[in-house]
Amino acid sequence: MKPNALLIMGTLLVAGTLSTAQAQFPTMGGSTQPKALPGTAGDQSPKGTAKITGSIVDSTQSKAVEFASVALLNKATGKTVDGTVADDKGKFTLAKLVAGDYRMLISFVGYRNKTIEDVKITNGQSLDLGVIKLSSNVKTLEEVTVTGQAAVIEEKVDRLVYNADKDITAKGGDATEILRKVPLLTVDLDGNVSLRGSSNIRVLINNKPSTIVASSVADALKQIPADQIKTVEVITSPSAKYDAEGSGGIINIITKKNSLQGLNLNVDGGVGNRGSQLSLNGNYRKGKAGFTLGGFGRAMYNVITKTNLDQTSNINGVTTLTRQSGDGSSSGQFGQYNLGFDYDLAKNQSLTAGVRYGVQNMLSQQDLVTRLFTNGTPGAVSNRNVDAKNLSGTVDVNIDYLHTFKPQQEWSISTLYSRNDLTNNFDANLLNGSNELTARQRNLNKNVNQEFTLQTDYQTPIKKNQLIEFGGKAIFREVNSDYRYLLAGPTGGFTTERNGTLGALTYHQNIAAGYTSYTYTTKQRYTFKGGLRYERTFIDASTREDGSLGIGNYGVLVPSVNASKTFKGTTVKLGFNRRIQRPGLQQLNPNFNAANPQNITIGNPTLSPELTNNLELGLSKTIKKTFINATFFGRITNNAITQVRQPSDTLPGAIVTTYQNIGRQHTYGTNLFSNIAITSKISVGLFLNAFYTSLTGQAITADGLTETLTNTGLTASGGSFFSAQFKNGWGAQAFGFLQGSQVQLQGRQGGFGFYTVGVKKEFNNKKASLGLAAENFLSNRFNIHTTLNSAQFNQVNDVYLYNRGVRLTFSYKIGKMSMDAPRKKARSVNNDDVKSDGAGQTPASGTSGGGTPR
Repeated sequence: MKPNALLIMGTLLVAGTLSTAQAQFPTMGGSTQPKALPGTAGDQSPKGTAKITGSIVDSTQSKAVEFASVALLNKATGKTVDGTVADDKGKFTLAKLVAGDYRMLISFVGYRNKTIEDVKITNGQSLDLGVIKLSSNVKTLEEVTVTGQAAVIEEKVDRLVYNADKDITAKGGDATEILRKVPLLTVDLDGNVSLRGSSNIRVLINNKPSTIVASSVADALKQIPADQIKTVEVITSPSAKYDAEGSGGIINIITKKNSLQGLNLNVDGGVGNRGSQLSLNGNYRKGKAGFTLGGFGRAMYNVITKTNLDQTSNINGVTTLTRQSGDGSSSGQFGQYNLGFDYDLAKNQSLTAGVRYGVQNMLSQQDLVTRLFTNGTPGAVSNRNVDAKNLSGTVDVNIDYLHTFKPQQEWSISTLYSRNDLTNNFDANLLNGSNELTARQRNLNKNVNQEFTLQTDYQTPIKKNQLIEFGGKAIFREVNSDYRYLLAGPTGGFTTERNGTLGALTYHQNIAAGYTSYTYTTKQRYTFKGGLRYERTFIDASTREDGSLGIGNYGVLVPSVNASKTFKGTTVKLGFNRRIQRPGLQQLNPNFNAANPQNITIGNPTLSPELTNNLELGLSKTIKKTFINATFFGRITNNAITQVRQPSDTLPGAIVTTYQNIGRQHTYGTNLFSNIAITSKISVGLFLNAFYTSLTGQAITADGLTETLTNTGLTASGGSFFSAQFKNGWGAQAFGFLQGSQVQLQGRQGGFGFYTVGVKKEFNNKKASLGLAAENFLSNRFNIHTTLNSAQFNQVNDVYLYNRGVRLTFSYKIGKMSMDAPRKKARSVNNDDVKSDGAGQTPASGTSGGGTPR
């Protein structure tokens, strides 16, 4: 909702006979009832049995016009008989009307007034005017420029919405590049996402989960084309309707959809020195049925990384210094293909179905040179050439049904089946100082993550200013991981499975949940939204080596409270919620990943969930041509899932990284965002994120002792973006971001920077465009410096990323469409209940050759 929407409602009703006090109350499907005027069809106060309903949308964007004013006038006298204000979905209802001849006047700031003549109703009639489209008022928009500019960021009672439609530089890229520009979010150069410093978040795509996101957020983002993203919702204080998962919050990526009649086809492509992409998206709608078909392919190449590592470990009185240098490169192909169908079963019923398939083929190669010094004495030099494969295929199938009884009263049933087949293998050749092959290693790791979800939701208004929601959900999830570690000499075959490391994890996780939520809006423009959600988790986990792991079932009650108040153009929000964070596949997988034997990663299948309490206070205000948003937050997490590193007691100089429930994390900070509309065509944005973190935990050292770990510090990041539209279809955009170093339990993760500029030219009445974008072009490489330490080890890691890039993009639209009233489609399943790898995995992990375990 626009920050000043509620403030201006009372001034928008024309025909001044409707009092301002009556106009100020945003009804929820009802109407205000002023006294009828003498001589009109309603000489008495309206006590008829007729009703008029409808919904109001923007004529160009087909978006709901929130809180537009509706006045019903007597056709003969022109005097107002009744009136109301549309709700936040653009819907309105005028009830208890007397039979007669009327005309209707609809108005809202920034739009031309809309008059509907010859509105005739009879007693007992329910007249639906359907979708009413308001056209923009050019003069008004020029005078209230900040409204259009501030719409880049929209404030809701429980979330912040970033509109990504007009991003020029993102053409030819993926979702990672969009999320870097969203306030509150941080995306590192590996694509790992964090929200207010927490990587414990849930990422949804069109309100739906996907097993590929559960496996790796970074991988999932690479499969979503940037120019197909419409909005990004950052839900910092989720209501009870959302799954309790995601201690940091929820990110919902909404892709572009088409509700027009006819056929259209969009072709988008790009080519650059580090990547190329091509996508084809089509839509067809005829009458009640609509189809969508899309395909996206992206190739990544010429990605070069250099690393330098100094690592010291102390174990059993022996000090080992590891010095390592590596040259790496990576390439990959990513694709996403989707088929969608929707059908209007009746005026108030709809059915939606879809199939989406995503594929990833990521290949990386690294040459490592390792030198060991034992108690200061140099040892032999070894070389290690590693080829790693990260392959995945994901399929999501959904069928959803929605029945709308009346405005804001609806019932839905949603289903989803999702499956991700993931392969994470590596082959390593071991060479001596003379580059002679001495041995070979192979790690085979096959994972299957599948889940089925059944969900039902119901909501209904109570009186004119209250809404109640409740529903239930069941998730059936199964994770299987089969891993093998094989050895071979310079020639010949690998050892059999019986002589190598062989293991398997089977992890069943079933969840039953129920919730209720209540929303109340007052005449003084206060909005309160509170709810309770209960989730019961049933776990059955076992490994081939150890049998059943004996992980117990658990339940959690999750409250949430959100409140907002708008006055004099300022919106204040206050929210509290409790969140649960279940471990994800990468943290559970016990595969022993030793692609780099000096930096080993291994998951922990016995992890328990963590629980977080969140509190936030937000303010947003429009001052002339400047929109300002400030949020202050606090987050307390107990039993936190934390990365822990310790020296290996079997491999000299090696550091083993795993996950444990040992952490207690307190975080307090602020997020600041400002958007300045210099002119109607030029805007500048500034943002700053800063938070203080305190981490405490207990770890077991390699010699069996307990070590208390603590770390505190301040983390800051910020950036700016510039956007301009010129004559003749020209446009330009620039973006820059700087992330400071971040506190970890055992050190600090290095910071990084990113910037990009782009220009675009549109042709043929915006049916075609050509663009040019460049990124990180002022320097040849960027250094990420990370320091980790404890009483038993010290690690200094420098990763040099060569990511200077340039790309040429193009797009073309084919087909002719006509406007059609968009119908409300069935809701989709929304799973927010699995923790991603998001444990602050740094780009330094590239030294391991194989990355984190899958």
